Amino acid sequence: MMKRGSNVYGRVSESSSAAAATSSSSAAAGGHEGVEWERRPGGMLVQKRDENPDLPAAPNVRVRVAYGKIRYEISVNSQATFGELKKLLAAETGLQAAEQRLAFRGKDRDDGEYLDKCGVKDRSKLSLVQDPISIERRLVETRRNARIQTVHRAVADVAAEVDKLADQVSAMEKSIAKGNKVPEVQITTLIEMLMRQAVKLDSISAEGEAAPLKNLQGKRVQKCVETLDMLKVSNARIKPVIVTTKWETFDHPPPTAAAAAAAANATNPWEFFD
Repeated sequence: MMKRGSNVYGRVSESSSAAAATSSSSAAAGGHEGVEWERRPGGMLVQKRDENPDLPAAPNVRVRVAYGKIRYEISVNSQATFGELKKLLAAETGLQAAEQRLAFRGKDRDDGEYLDKCGVKDRSKLSLVQDPISIERRLVETRRNARIQTVHRAVADVAAEVDKLADQVSAMEKSIAKGNKVPEVQITTLIEMLMRQAVKLDSISAEGEAAPLKNLQGKRVQKCVETLDMLKVSNARIKPVIVTTKWETFDHPPPTAAAAAAAANATNPWEFFD
């Protein structure tokens, strides 16, 4: 498939043969010269240029890039592309190359265009802005991450409560296994508390990595409720232990004469007054 697009150098073609055809059609249409393109090892499509090994290496130039109120001075090879310059700016600005829009002489430049062919020289000034689409994309990503963190916290809170209730279920299970009958109201209360956590889980809208965590806690709640249902049946079969107290009786010996005399002397006569 042939890629077409007009720029200051003429029509763009993907191969040399297509460039020749495009050059002839461009000349007929508007007199523009065809430009050959090549794909670099990194996958970037750039203008093809004639390389002469006998020529000295291209010098570096220092370009001044304005990004809002901030100014950057970047050293780059004069025969580098704007795409390669964006990679250098990414380390300075924190913006990925795909999020950058570089303009020179009032025109946005493509990643495959060469600096020197566009007239960039030492101390040339360029302007950098963040691509509006990337701003919207980053905003959406930020909101999504905040939503995921909220879900993680909500699921973690439920998990902490389920841990406590699961410990109580385990302790009750051991007690009933030993034949100790527990009040049925304790089993019913635990079931109600677990069901409240299940309702909280249902109200959490989980997506992505949070969905498996939510499902895991849901399965834990279900398992605990099923265990309590079985314990309720086992607990009902246990007969309550009735503790009776046996009182010991003692036979009192008949009172002695001295005891009887003491009891008689203990009775005080009442004195009457007219």
